[in-house]
Amino acid sequence: MMHLIQIFSDLFATAQGWLFETFVQPAVFALGLGEFVEEAFTGTEWFLVGVCELAVLFIILRPLESMIPVHPILDKRARWNDFIYTALHRLGAFSIIVFFLLDPAMSYISEFLHWEGWGTFNLDDVWPGVTDQALVSFLFYLIVLDFCDYWYHRAQHGFRWLWALHSLHHSQENMNLWSDDRNHLLDDLVRDVLMGLVALAIGVQPGQYILLVSASRMLQSLQHANVRIHFGRIGEYLLVSPRFHRLHHAIGIGHESRGKNSLGGHNFAVLFPIWDVIFRTTHFGEAFAMTGVRDQLPPPAGKGRNYGRGFWAQQWLGLKRIVEFSRKAAR
Repeated sequence: MMHLIQIFSDLFATAQGWLFETFVQPAVFALGLGEFVEEAFTGTEWFLVGVCELAVLFIILRPLESMIPVHPILDKRARWNDFIYTALHRLGAFSIIVFFLLDPAMSYISEFLHWEGWGTFNLDDVWPGVTDQALVSFLFYLIVLDFCDYWYHRAQHGFRWLWALHSLHHSQENMNLWSDDRNHLLDDLVRDVLMGLVALAIGVQPGQYILLVSASRMLQSLQHANVRIHFGRIGEYLLVSPRFHRLHHAIGIGHESRGKNSLGGHNFAVLFPIWDVIFRTTHFGEAFAMTGVRDQLPPPAGKGRNYGRGFWAQQWLGLKRIVEFSRKAAR
């Protein structure tokens, strides 16, 4: 197994070096951005990781959706639109750009604190001799970031202006493996800035950050997949399953806590359900629920709200919802 991992690692490094030297580096210097050549090399790694993610999703999850679907996909255009979001995020450098934009600011703050007599903080130093092991350190960072992600996700369901954006993600009635990245870009920007700050604050290195984000994204793609999969009585408490997360997207359960059209919900955990258990927001069920947002249902059940069919329409309507919800909150 270790031999196969080493072979893959060597092939990946070779592909990264070739792509960088053949295309990326010449483009960087041609644009007069030579001072960012190191960041461009890391960005090349990010792009290749995204390519690998898409390949795995196509090879494994896509066939599973055909073999054991929760429901037939009635709107294939909506699924294709979700794929555009996924390609934009997985092949682009959205998260890593945010990380590198924050890095100079964090370096300045770190240098200032050093001159003031404050030492820099690194989560690896909390338990020396344990967290210096690569796997343990990786899992430790993953848990800390997931804890922060849980609270940001709760905020998305608790503050109207965040829900105005996040509701786009919940409006997919034909949820599928590409739906994880179906988000408003402003929503993604706010989240990635916050998560990038947390990662830098606890000492995550750029290479580690890429792997942490990649692992999280692959698990979230599984959670959103249109597959009849759960992890059993014990497993459902250990890792968010497609069934557990589908309940989060269910009308009346996932985004409502105190009656119709109220903010709140259940099953906010991004990776580890233990946060929902600890903070009493969990909802276990055996059904594979249908998904959507109540106000997109036709009257009298809902308001027939339009969330948009295409990428640009969805982005524009998200901005309009911010204005609408802000006005209602001000009344």
